[in-house]
Amino acid sequence: MWFLAVMWISCLLVGTQAQSTASFSRGNDRNRRCQYTFTVDSPTEASCPSTASSAEMEALKSRLGLVEALIARLAGGEASGTEAQMGLRTAYTQVIGERDRLQQEKARLSQQVEQLQQTVEQLQREAERLRSRPCTQQPSQSVPLYDSSLQPGTGTSHSHLVSRPGRTQGETSSLRESSWSYGSPAYQEFKAEVAEFPAPRPEDNVDSRGCGELLWVGQPVTHRKADGIAGRYGVWMQDPEAVSPYGSNMVWRIDTVGTEVRQLYGYEDMDQFSRGFPTKVLLLPEAVESTGAAMYRGSLYYQRRRSRTLIRYELVSESVAARRELPHAGFHGQFPYSWGGYTDIDFAVDEKGLWVIYSTNKAKGAIVVSQLDPHSLEVKKSWETNIRKTTVANAFMICGRLYTVGSYASPNTTVNYSFDTTTSQSKAIAVPFQNRHLYNSMIDYNPAQKKLFAWDNYYMVSYDIRLGKQQ
Repeated sequence: MWFLAVMWISCLLVGTQAQSTASFSRGNDRNRRCQYTFTVDSPTEASCPSTASSAEMEALKSRLGLVEALIARLAGGEASGTEAQMGLRTAYTQVIGERDRLQQEKARLSQQVEQLQQTVEQLQREAERLRSRPCTQQPSQSVPLYDSSLQPGTGTSHSHLVSRPGRTQGETSSLRESSWSYGSPAYQEFKAEVAEFPAPRPEDNVDSRGCGELLWVGQPVTHRKADGIAGRYGVWMQDPEAVSPYGSNMVWRIDTVGTEVRQLYGYEDMDQFSRGFPTKVLLLPEAVESTGAAMYRGSLYYQRRRSRTLIRYELVSESVAARRELPHAGFHGQFPYSWGGYTDIDFAVDEKGLWVIYSTNKAKGAIVVSQLDPHSLEVKKSWETNIRKTTVANAFMICGRLYTVGSYASPNTTVNYSFDTTTSQSKAIAVPFQNRHLYNSMIDYNPAQKKLFAWDNYYMVSYDIRLGKQQ
């Protein structure tokens, strides 16, 4: 009993100190004796986490750290993405605004160009009206209309009194002469026009219906502008001896910018051509090289790309009717005109038939002119000139004479050389010629209309000409 009481008191004390409950167990020892066992939790150990609990807590802390890092990264990424989006949105707004400003500037410039073109057309119409209207001359009583000593054939003409070298357009007062009367304002206006565009003199024996030497080239008249970048260079033409079903009013056009140029556009007349409404589109069987094509007697004559092969494409059958190699001719940049464009071989048509303008190694770059059989493309006769092909901007034939243009980019240049196939003689000339749009890549003569056709930096233009009487 005493033993039990002592044990009970000890348990109370230990339980009070441990601040926990004690466990009691009873069992037999090795000698089969009854053994009582009391187990009391230590206050220090009871307050410490177990090993398993510590591992779980560390793992939990690690996961929480990873989650916090991921949240921080996502928050930072979202912020940077938002900033990037705001930057892109700002840049896009700036680009849109710049585009709108450029479009407005383009529209303004286009409107100015249209106004200038209208003004030029009005001035041209007024000039034609003034040229066609007879002069109203009111001679003064004290001063005769003209000097009686100036007789026809003396080499002195009235145009000398109207236009003097060294005069400028603004010096209208200095144009007055004592032998002329200006009683009519209309006549004064006409005289100023003549001063700006002097007509050929009487001793030049002008006859626009003849086949003489080139005397004068008028200002370019614009017919249309190409629609896109493919139309910066090209060739446009009318057949001077058209064959049914296509009439002489039919206009043909080829845009020569591109590696495989094969489209031939046909327009019913000049009005439809100016409006840009083709009535016929033909796909050529072989690609065209450069701007040297020509239309003659119902066929298109052109150089096959990257070769010296000449092709006659018949419009009626829409097929190749003849082909022939041009002997020894340079091609694809060997002897082009000064503006380039692989213009080594250039077809031309005039009153005497079909020609081809080119050069060879034997000629050392000098222009060679050959007259062709329009049916078989056989060379009938050739002439070698002393004009270097790469030094001139372009060339054309009129009445069996070769003419060259000095510059393709200068606004005011000249037709600077001529070569007569009848006499095999060449000479330097100076007939004024204008490149209004500053990049003339094609010039051809139409003998039916007595006009020059040209392609000047997207613009298709024509020039009136005047020829002297045939000798």
